[in-house]
Amino acid sequence: MPLVEVERLVKRYANTIAVDDVSFAIDEGETFGLVGESGSGKTTTGRCMLRLVAPTSGAVRFRGENLLAFSASRMRRARREMQILFQDPYASLNPRMRAGQIVEEPLVIHGMGARPMRRARVEELFQLVGLDPAHLERYPREFSGGQRQRIGLARALALNPSFLVLDEPVSALDMSIQAQIVSLLRDLQRRLKLTYLFITHDLRLVAQVCSRVAVMSRGKIVELGATESIFAAPQHPYTKALLSAIPTLDPDVKRERIVFDRF
Repeated sequence: MPLVEVERLVKRYANTIAVDDVSFAIDEGETFGLVGESGSGKTTTGRCMLRLVAPTSGAVRFRGENLLAFSASRMRRARREMQILFQDPYASLNPRMRAGQIVEEPLVIHGMGARPMRRARVEELFQLVGLDPAHLERYPREFSGGQRQRIGLARALALNPSFLVLDEPVSALDMSIQAQIVSLLRDLQRRLKLTYLFITHDLRLVAQVCSRVAVMSRGKIVELGATESIFAAPQHPYTKALLSAIPTLDPDVKRERIVFDRF
């Protein structure tokens, strides 16, 4: 049985359908990619899966149970197993809280442990993501972008989740820092037996980290399959257009740019 199943998920707003009849499943221990341009519906899908955004219809099953039918108290307990790493490390951390407080906050909210125990857990989490526990009292502004994303990751891991939604986790970072964060995510996945939904517009990252990928356009999944197969032989014109836009490191390689006509 898959760890997470999304069945015919729909999210309607007043003037648009952001997510339109989306279905896919993620196996335990897998990194599943959800890729598309800005506005394709991929981030809304991820947030609907965690009920950070209320879906209009459909089902999201975690270990066989439909999250969308959970009461508020049951969903609160479920959040211990399902967390999110946000895109912008500059906007996702409270600037008035110290780094240690930010990481400790989920433990406080869920009433987990006395203060000394929580402090020890925060120090452990700092070390886990490659940060110095001596910097717990610093504010977010005193860290670099990559360090801030590590703080966000430590916060997401505080409750020992098994499933993480990674929403464009490195798009706001420099290329060299991107590689470090991706390497950290892969290492943590192996060590902690994590399952990832990796949301991105960057197909180069998908090729590096995702075993399977779903391609979204205008709220719909237009192609889904093994990453290697889709990169080798894309079937949908939109997928072909996305792949044709990937820059090549070899200046002698001439790649035909495909333009996808949406209308």
